[in-house]
Amino acid sequence: MRLWLALAVSIFVLAACGPKAKPSAATAADPHLATNGTIEVTAKLLEIPEGAIFKRDLYDYATVLKYQVLKLYRGKLKSNIIYVGQYDPFKPRKEAADRRVPNIGGNLRDFEAGQVQRLALEGPIEDCFMGGIVNKYFGHTTGPIYWAVWTDLEHE
Repeated sequence: MRLWLALAVSIFVLAACGPKAKPSAATAADPHLATNGTIEVTAKLLEIPEGAIFKRDLYDYATVLKYQVLKLYRGKLKSNIIYVGQYDPFKPRKEAADRRVPNIGGNLRDFEAGQVQRLALEGPIEDCFMGGIVNKYFGHTTGPIYWAVWTDLEHE
């Protein structure tokens, strides 16, 4: 009987000290974030300028949005305030890719000021996108504009 009790206690202790469960898919970072672009950040979307996001079925464009970087995972930035071009921002990120711009995505459904987003970026935008760019910050900033390759809503 003592042997049986000792065995049961040993199994319980080993199970309690064993490997912890992996994070759920909801909390784990999307692997696309680490494998796309040269910069990866968590950033807060500071504002959406009036007229920066509009729906035009026959016109694909990128709009420039202003972010505050909260955490840098890889790459280099000169400032914690960055400007990021988002392609066809009226579409959910998982539906934004098309024949012209095939390598973008993410889980973000729509853009709202104050959101915390995890972004994989490339830059400058001129090296990544040749098309219409709505930049309401033109003339107000001299820093680079980054290209959003992957955009996920950060869940806290």
